[in-house]
Amino acid sequence: MLQAAQKAGISIPTLCHDDKLEPYGACRFCMVEIEKNNRKKLVASCCYPAENGLVVNTKTENTDKIRRLLAELMLSISPSGAHVDIAREYGIVHSRFKQAENPESPCSLCGLCVRYCAEVKKKNAVCFVGRGIDRTVALVPGVSDACSSCRECFDFCDAGKMVYLVDMIQEISCAPLRSARKRSD
Repeated sequence: MLQAAQKAGISIPTLCHDDKLEPYGACRFCMVEIEKNNRKKLVASCCYPAENGLVVNTKTENTDKIRRLLAELMLSISPSGAHVDIAREYGIVHSRFKQAENPESPCSLCGLCVRYCAEVKKKNAVCFVGRGIDRTVALVPGVSDACSSCRECFDFCDAGKMVYLVDMIQEISCAPLRSARKRSD
């Protein structure tokens, strides 16, 4: 349904959607209200198939309320990323929710990097770890060695988490080289 709307020039916000990847529906920013058989319900437009006779409302009081809440929640997790633009579109500048205390680079939890690595690269070097407010992305030890040279997921990561993680790998793996250079000087 999302692709049909985009082809028709109808804008629906998304965070976790990319045409190169399978529909995921995790962010729920693409939520639309459909009417079928005189019943209304909210669905993720990226996962729901377009059908003849289906009435689709992309901007309703319910969809706006959900998008505002999602944007506000995302701002409390990560101050950077595509969700910031969505939040601004809905008039949200600050989150009323407690800001995540994240010593690392923030992650918008869109899953694009995880899915790109699994679906396109077939490496599965990036994964989700943790649950709830502790959820984040991480590199899989041993498998993620090639991340330093690949870096293709960087284009998907607008929050900066993947750059941070790969830089950390390089710092750790290059530490013996730096200490060996200091001894030889």
